[in-house]
Amino acid sequence: MKIIEKFADEVINSGAYEPLDRVYVINKIRALVGDHDEEEENDQPAAKQLVDLAVKNEKIPDDITSREVLNDQLYDLATPTPSKTNSIFWQKMQKSSEENTDWFYKLCEDNNYVKKEAIAKNVVFSGTSSKGHDLEITINLSKPEKDPKAIAAAAHATGKKYPQCALCLENEGYLGGYGKNARSNLRIIRMNIAGRPWGFQYSPYAYFNEHCIFLDQKHIPMVINQQTLINLVEIEKIFPHYFVGSNADLPIVGGSMLAHEHYQGGRHTFPMMKAGIKKNIMFDSYPKVVAGIVDWPMSDLRLTSDNSLDLIDLGSKIIKFWDNYSDTARDIKAYEGETRHHTVTPIMHREGKNFVLDLVLRDNNTSEKYPLGIFHPHKQLWHIKKENIGLIEVMGRAILPGRLKSELEEVKKYWLGEDNKMAASHKEWADQVKAENEISLDNVDQVMEQSLVEVFEQVLQDAGVFKNDADGEEGWDKFIAALTKEIK
Repeated sequence: MKIIEKFADEVINSGAYEPLDRVYVINKIRALVGDHDEEEENDQPAAKQLVDLAVKNEKIPDDITSREVLNDQLYDLATPTPSKTNSIFWQKMQKSSEENTDWFYKLCEDNNYVKKEAIAKNVVFSGTSSKGHDLEITINLSKPEKDPKAIAAAAHATGKKYPQCALCLENEGYLGGYGKNARSNLRIIRMNIAGRPWGFQYSPYAYFNEHCIFLDQKHIPMVINQQTLINLVEIEKIFPHYFVGSNADLPIVGGSMLAHEHYQGGRHTFPMMKAGIKKNIMFDSYPKVVAGIVDWPMSDLRLTSDNSLDLIDLGSKIIKFWDNYSDTARDIKAYEGETRHHTVTPIMHREGKNFVLDLVLRDNNTSEKYPLGIFHPHKQLWHIKKENIGLIEVMGRAILPGRLKSELEEVKKYWLGEDNKMAASHKEWADQVKAENEISLDNVDQVMEQSLVEVFEQVLQDAGVFKNDADGEEGWDKFIAALTKEIK
């Protein structure tokens, strides 16, 4: 069968068009890839073959961006319109929210918006640190390399952007191009959260299972307050099988998208969620809320209750208290003049009828010694992790840069005494690991994985405001005493 005809059949089988539309669909495909057709290759997706065909037919230049744009245009044909997608979604919602997200996620995989093939390239493993914390490590290889033309276009971009950012609703169906994300096949579910219009979509380069994004339909900056907790509860009521959380709303301790209010969620149980309570806290005015300090490298207060109103009320009071709390002996400083330095990373999930809220305390102060952040990965760890610690990593899943895949292979060669091109930045760490382990061909991979787990443990320890040592415990005690005196 010819490639164009095969893909036309796939489009019709998707339900986006009827069999009567076949000629129309074929002509839509020809308009994108050219009239010359070829016999299909069974081992390649039809859309990929069509992109190659378009290059041969000189319909598009042979570069990463042009290929990505056309790929998404083709898959857009096999995707219901936004209105139809929303209609099907909310019809299914009447049966089961889990069945509903199963359907929507499969749609986003089938139409190649979720890049399943690319995500499969990521390196993923887990381990337990010497401190006893279970952690997950990923080396992110799924995002495509930057197209040089796209980099140049972004550098010379002027005027008002459209879409305003990568999260804006205007991305739905946007063609994209050099320096602009291709989003022809993006579908966003419209929903109401606490009386405001929001959207729900999946992440194309997922960091975990069914990684999704909830976005305010207006382009407004991120903020953490009582409304945040109300919104998280509302989302959990709709999707009780997903967790949902927000990045912190300040630079250094926040995510990379502070300009647009959004949350992340998905179907994954992170290590932090499984971590136990190391110290209980009593709030007399909230007898229905179980509270405690979590046994975790970062500073996490957990609240659990089947009464969402009590949870929201107590949680928002804790956030407000932390926003104004200082402990200068531990470099914890809430304000510098009018500049706020404190916030939280709030994350919520369900356990039966209970809502579980983790409030991870964050501080974005810098110093001469720590110019990128006092509570940020310190310099000796930058050879592995230098980027901000967002909510995914807060919960115990490291997102490490793709460069490490090849760099760490060279480190393993160094450990084994083989010829290598190990980066100088890794030498001090590599020597330390080598001195502490008997490394052989049989265990070199295991040593590397465990060593990365230990590095990530230290990354999280650095980002924690109260350290897991005697001084940190004193800091916790001082904070909790002041907090319970204020809230009762």
